[in-house]
Parts: sequence; C-alpha cells; structure tokens
Amino acid sequence: MLRRAVRERRQFIYKRNQELQEAKLNEKRRALRKALEGNKELNKDLQEDSQLQKDYKYDESRATQEETETNLDDEYHRLGEREPKVLVTTSREPSSRLAQFAKEVRLLIPNSYRLNRGNIVVGSLVEAARANDITDIVILHEHRGIPDGLVISHLPYGPTLSFSLHNVVLRHDIPNTGTMSEAYPHLIFENLTSKLGKRVKTALSALFPPDPKDTTPRVVTFANTDDYISFRHHIYAKTGPKQIILSEAGPRFEMKLFEITLGTVDMVDADVEWKLKPYQRHKRDVLAE
Repeated sequence: MLRRAVRERRQFIYKRNQELQEAKLNEKRRALRKALEGNKELNKDLQEDSQLQKDYKYDESRATQEETETNLDDEYHRLGEREPKVLVTTSREPSSRLAQFAKEVRLLIPNSYRLNRGNIVVGSLVEAARANDITDIVILHEHRGIPDGLVISHLPYGPTLSFSLHNVVLRHDIPNTGTMSEAYPHLIFENLTSKLGKRVKTALSALFPPDPKDTTPRVVTFANTDDYISFRHHIYAKTGPKQIILSEAGPRFEMKLFEITLGTVDMVDADVEWKLKPYQRHKRDVLAE
C-alpha cells in the first residue's frame, strides 16, 4: 500500500511538473507574440532564448487559437462530483479552548469527522485518512490556549495550505447563537481574484459539499481584505417578501495564508508552491488583482 501511494505520488508530481513547464513556455510564447505585434523591445529573457525565436514561426498558428488554462488544479478534478469527507483534528495535547474550537469547526463543515489526536503522528494520520477515503484533513494549532494556526491538506496528493489565525471568537463566546444548523451552506467568496486567490478559493470550496439547496438558511463567507481572509458564518430567516433577518452563528476569525506546498502534510520534503516573504518585492496584495 505504501509503495503504491509513493508511486502514484511520483506520477502525479511528474505530470504536474510537465504541465508547469508547458505553462511557462506558453507564457513566453504569448510575451514574444505580444512584443512582436506591438513592435516593442524584447525583454532580456526572450532575447537570450534563441530556440524560442527559432520555433516562433511554427508557433504562429497558435495565435489564433483560444488560450486555455493548464490543468494545474488537477488535485481538485473531482470537485463537485462527490461530497467531500473532511477530517478535523488538532495538535497534540490541545487545550480545552482548542478542543472546543475543533468541535465548532466539525459542526461548521458538513460530512466532517473530528478525531482526538492523542499520540498519533502525522504520517499515521494521513495513512489512515487515505484508507478511509478522506478528501481533506484540517489541523488546528494554538499558542498558549489561543487558536493561531490552520492547515488544510488535500488528499491523496496535496496541496497543503497553511494559514495563521487572528481574532478568533468561538461560537461559545457569541450570545444567543442557538442550535447550529448542519444544512449544506451557501458559499460566498469575495476579492479572491488573482491566480493565487483562485487557488485558495478552490481549496476552501473543496471542504464544503457542492450544490446546496436554495432554501438552506446557512451562509459561509470568505472575504479578503489586504490578504486577510475574514471568515463569517450566518443564519438568515425571511420575515417578509423582501425582508430577511441575519444572525451570526459563529465562529469567526481572520486567516492569512503563509505557505502552499505541493504535497500532503506529512511530506516534509514537498516542493513549496508559494511562501509568504514579508520583505520580498511585490505588490501589496497577492490574493486579489
């Protein structure tokens, strides 16, 4: 079983690397075509790539073809075809507050299961999840009793997204919340428009079942502001033909992405797809265009 998992992972990584190389080559072709059509100077990378210039006359026919995105999100190719099965757990020896937060996250995500971590190592956790057809693992972390981290690992091959958590308010701390409905929620994603933002949006939407009923009263919102994703959970009730009452069901918190790796959470040597570097030169927002 272990050899089979390793072989399938290698095949998937090889296929993904091939797609990445093809995507980079297509990007260079588009840049070269745009520069020639606009009679502009080529940048240094294109000037030094003599093979690309030689092959351009054979690639001109591609200019009239509709540009299609590569299948880089092949990990989520079954998104929408079946309902996800999510495993929610915590770091070892969780505090009572983190354990309560894990319970609330379990209620928040339909078709999810909560596991008391105990002394289970990450490798055994991932192996057991694969054997039970789990699609995603959510691991919650804390610092001195305050939840401060969330890891989402997609199975069987990844990716793994790591977030820091801020301003966590448990459902237990919100007054008059009542009993939480476990109906499939409507999902709202706001301002996740860049390539990286769409990647995060796909990973988050994969946690929830597709096609909720129109009559479901639950709404889950992921709203991005300055690369902080605000999570809110509301219940609404109609009070008239054009009137509704919106009440917060909790929990609520802010998430900040700091790393995406091309593998599962147990792969310590997985390639890093993206990592937050506070002092690197880039535009201020990376999750929105």
